[in-house]
Amino acid sequence: MTTVLGTFAASALLAVAVPTSAHAAEGVLIVNGSAYENPSGCFQVDSFPSSVTNHTDAIAEIHAGPGCGGPVEWLVYPGETYYTETAQSVFIL
Repeated sequence: MTTVLGTFAASALLAVAVPTSAHAAEGVLIVNGSAYENPSGCFQVDSFPSSVTNHTDAIAEIHAGPGCGGPVEWLVYPGETYYTETAQSVFIL
């Protein structure tokens, strides 16, 4: 009986302790004319001048460095478009 209760308690604790999985933004992110439906993660900016249009329910971070590194250059809120000649990547979650 003790083993059963211990197993049950451990299962309950694990179920509560495991974080919920991340979800993608809902909508479309457009980077230099390329549309990404329900995007999540990092997207490279491959040409200049560049534009990022955010038709999602999340904020897109424009990064000065590649691979979403370096400082955040700008935040593109839902419904906005940002034009840049220096950004190298976009992050959205």
